Amino acid sequence: MLSVICARSLLRQVPIAFESRFCLHTTPSVEKKLKRKMPPKKGQQTSEKPRLGRPSNNLKMGIVGLPNVGKSTLFNTIAKCDLGKAANFPYATIEPEEARVPVPDERFLWLCDLYKPKSEVPAFLTVIDIAGLTAGASTGAGLGNAFLSNVRAVDGIFQVIRAFDDADIVHVEGDVDPTRDMKIISTELRLKDIEWVEKALDNARKNARSAGNNSLEDRKKKEEVEVIEKILKLLQEDNMDVRKGDWNAKEVDIINSLLLLTAKPVIYLVNLSERDYARKKNKWLPKIKQWIDENNPGDLLIPFSASLEEQLYTLNEDDAKQEYLSKLGEGVQSSLGKITKSGYDGLDLIRYFTAGPDEVRAWSIRRGIKAPQAAGVIHSDFENKFVCGEIMAFDDLKEAGSEAACRANGKLAQKGKLYEMVDGDIAHWKCGA
Repeated sequence: MLSVICARSLLRQVPIAFESRFCLHTTPSVEKKLKRKMPPKKGQQTSEKPRLGRPSNNLKMGIVGLPNVGKSTLFNTIAKCDLGKAANFPYATIEPEEARVPVPDERFLWLCDLYKPKSEVPAFLTVIDIAGLTAGASTGAGLGNAFLSNVRAVDGIFQVIRAFDDADIVHVEGDVDPTRDMKIISTELRLKDIEWVEKALDNARKNARSAGNNSLEDRKKKEEVEVIEKILKLLQEDNMDVRKGDWNAKEVDIINSLLLLTAKPVIYLVNLSERDYARKKNKWLPKIKQWIDENNPGDLLIPFSASLEEQLYTLNEDDAKQEYLSKLGEGVQSSLGKITKSGYDGLDLIRYFTAGPDEVRAWSIRRGIKAPQAAGVIHSDFENKFVCGEIMAFDDLKEAGSEAACRANGKLAQKGKLYEMVDGDIAHWKCGA
C-alpha cells in the first residue's frame, strides 16, 4: 500500500515548476501507449554529462589573490560581517573564514509576496576568504603550501585583482601591475598542479608495471597513465589550465580524483578605485581583458570597488546608501549581487523552489540533476522512496497568478524519475512509505 509523504510535512507545502513545453497532462493509459509506440533506443540512453569538480550540491567559492588586493574587504562586505582580517600588511589572514551569502533572485521575492510565508529561506553561496598567495607559494613561500591547500578545498575561485593606486596600501610586489599579479597566481596554481600530477603519474606507472594485460582492471591502470600524461602535457608544455582542456568522461573522472587547482572555474574580480568604478574607466582594464583572452579565454571579468562596497556597508539606511551612490554618478550600483550570482552560476548551480504558507525556500542543485536527486536535497527519504513530483514553471505560475489557476490551465504536471530539473521549477514531492 502506498502512502504519500509531502515536503510540507517537514517544511511546508511545495508546488513545482517546469518548462512550458513539457507541461502536458497525460493519463497513465496514454503514457503507457506513448511508451509502447516510442521505445527508447539503447544508444540514446546517456547518463548525465560528467563535469569537473566534486559531485555535490554544497559547493564553495574561494577568494584568492595576492596580499593587500582587497580580498578580506570583499569578503566582509559580501558576507556582511567583520570576520575577514583586512589590514595594510601581508598575511593578515591566516586561517580561512567562511560565510553563507544569500543569492539575489527576483523569483524568490515574488513567491514570498504571493504566499506570505512564515519562513523565507533563499539560496546561499558559501564563500571562503583565503590568505594571500605570493610568488613562490607552490614551493612553500609565505606559508604557500597551507594556503594552496585551502584553495584545493574550494570548488571555484574568485580571483581578486588590484587595479587601483594608493600609496597608503602597500603592494607586496612593490607597485601596481595587475597582469603581472595575474601571471603570478596562474603560475603558482599550475606549478602546484604539476607537482601533484607528477606524483600521481609516478604512482600510476608503478601500478601499471605490476599489471597484466587481460583483466579490465589492468587495462584501466594503463589507461590512467595515459590520461595523467595528457594532463601533465597540458600543464607543462601547453601552459594551459586543466579546465581549458578537452576531456572525455573517463578523463574527467581521473581529473576529479586529483583535486587540481586549475580545474576549478575562475571569475576575475578587478578591484578599482571608487572614481574609476563610477566612470567605468581604468587604464588596466583593457590589458586585463587581453590577458584573460590570451590565457584563459571565456572566463568572466567583473569590475568592482572594494572601497565603495565597504563604504556602503557602513551605511545602515537604504536612503543613505542611495544618496552616496548618486553622488558618484548616475546609474552607479553595488556589484556584490552580481558577484554572488556569478559565483553561483559559475559552479553550475541552479535552484528550485518549494512554496506554501509555512515556508518559501530555494534549494540549490547542480544543473542537469534528475528529480529524485533534487528531492533528496530536502531529505534522503524523498530520493530513496521517490514516487513523482508535481512540477510547475515559475513563469507559468506568475502568469496564472496562483497555484490553483496554474493547475486549471494544465501547467502543473506530474514528473517521474527521468525528469531533469530546470532552473526555477516549483516542486511538490511525493514518496512512498
